[in-house]
Amino acid sequence: MKRRLDRVMTHDADRVVDRGAFAVALATLPAAPKSKAKQRPLDAAVRFAIEKALQQRRYCNAFALWRTCRDKRCRRAGTCCGNAGACLKLGLVEIPHDVQWRVRQHIIDATPRNIGAPERKARQSMPGDLYA
Repeated sequence: MKRRLDRVMTHDADRVVDRGAFAVALATLPAAPKSKAKQRPLDAAVRFAIEKALQQRRYCNAFALWRTCRDKRCRRAGTCCGNAGACLKLGLVEIPHDVQWRVRQHIIDATPRNIGAPERKARQSMPGDLYA
């Protein structure tokens, strides 16, 4: 009887060692790379267009183009409310290039690092590139 009990305990001890070795082997295996879902070109174009409109509005507000805007809503609200592309096109003639560059740098510095490619492309554009 005692001999049978020893045999079972030895067998169980070997099983634990084998499980430990298996766990170590699994831990050392390289993880399978996760495949990233590719974005459709149409989705990227839509995201770029949305961010471009927001970027135009950011530039209009940064340059305070609402002060000289023809639209009463913009002057009343103290921010761009109308067609930001048209205001940007008319107002950039009077704004020096170095001021445009500095505002662009401030926007890029405020951009999070994990932003998507279409949004990053729109935010890195100069003001003159956004209305053309």
